Amino acid sequence: MDARTPLQVGDEVDQFRLKEKLHTGGMATLWGVVELDQARQEVGPTLIMKVPRIKGGQDPATIVGFEVEQMVMPMLQGPHVPKFIARGDFITQPYIVMEQIPGPSLRPRLDEAPLPFDDVAQIGQKVAFALHALHKQHVVHLDVKPSNIMFRPTGEAVLVDFGLSRHDNLPDLLEEEFNLPMGTGPYMSPEQVQFVRNDPRSDLFALGVMLYHLTTGERPFGQPTTVAGLRKRLYTEPIPPRQIRPDTPPWLQEVILRCLEVQADRRYQTAAQLASDLQNPEQIQLTARADKQGTAGRIKTFRRWFAAMGAEPRSNATATEQVEHSPIILAAVDTRGATTELQKKLLATVRRILQIEPGARLACVSVMKTNRVGMDKLTDRHGNSLHVKQLIDLKHWARPLEQSLSLDDQRLTFHVLEAPDPAQAIVDFANKNQVDHIVMGARGHSAIRRYLGSVSAQVVAEAECSVTVVRL
Repeated sequence: MDARTPLQVGDEVDQFRLKEKLHTGGMATLWGVVELDQARQEVGPTLIMKVPRIKGGQDPATIVGFEVEQMVMPMLQGPHVPKFIARGDFITQPYIVMEQIPGPSLRPRLDEAPLPFDDVAQIGQKVAFALHALHKQHVVHLDVKPSNIMFRPTGEAVLVDFGLSRHDNLPDLLEEEFNLPMGTGPYMSPEQVQFVRNDPRSDLFALGVMLYHLTTGERPFGQPTTVAGLRKRLYTEPIPPRQIRPDTPPWLQEVILRCLEVQADRRYQTAAQLASDLQNPEQIQLTARADKQGTAGRIKTFRRWFAAMGAEPRSNATATEQVEHSPIILAAVDTRGATTELQKKLLATVRRILQIEPGARLACVSVMKTNRVGMDKLTDRHGNSLHVKQLIDLKHWARPLEQSLSLDDQRLTFHVLEAPDPAQAIVDFANKNQVDHIVMGARGHSAIRRYLGSVSAQVVAEAECSVTVVRL
């Protein structure tokens, strides 16, 4: 098959047969294809073949972007990206074959905006999880937008279209060959406008744009088509969501405006931290962002414009380094059964880890054991809530960390989980919140350990992250 020959239904390209043209975009055409066995019989499910639209070599960005996607996709795995199947070279017929994700993209939901706040938070969580999984694989997407987000029937968000992405361990062909901002106008981060392509927090800015649009029905920075229009986001503030939609919860405005900060250091540092806040809005520490009702005046805007004229960001951290420097640490604290000595040793261990990881977020977790069958005792003999009492004990345990390490409320959260199985509750919380490291104590008394001491062993066996077990 010659790359210059138009493809038609029924054509065979290598071991694939074209069944249906699904979509024709500005840079590529998507075909539904099936794989052929050695007897040229169709086998397996329908797949997607992506073929670049090459117009006589006059569109180098299309060619380079497709080369980037061909390099990046075989390096990716997991439920948040389409499974890579095969690729073809530019000598005969360039293509990428991948699994087909059923259902529409997120794009149609924009037409329904503004959405219910629970829907906005749920969409944000799923996309943040997908971005975190991508960043852990050394990739910054750099073109996060609703049309590039799909959802599996099982609920996971799937990121597609890696033509503008950057992989830490692969050549950045787009940076080498072009000197204009690369991305989709409404969603580009300030650093992308300034030609910085290696910061994963750029993807969080784009997610913030989507959350703003889904919440208010409007784009925070319009739809600019020129470099001058793109640069306005370096010094112009978006209208606060609550000014457009007054019933927007303060915590949601806090999240959105934090994502849209001009300086990447003032945004969430990882997608996992953003997902954690969206899952636990009651834990979000509200700042002046939450109550903001208007934008900056002309004098302040002029000062920002003047500062932006000479300030060009330089980010030397890779996607992987940014994720590694901002982990989520879970301290599992037994506020009821552990001895004072064990609690002190656990505290010292957590302090050492946080000193090594100054960008870490700490989630202090305690489990309130409930009955599998029958009524639970929710108050003590004085009528006080046991849940609240355990939460107070947990905060008391962490107070020395707050004082010695100057932890602010944006880096420290508290969670009392109610569950019949403490180990499973800790593991589920860690997996759900993309925790990087669990620190917990193990009791030393053999009689108690036979009954409860297996909690640490079960967590070690089942957790998807590192686990440090502290013993006396």
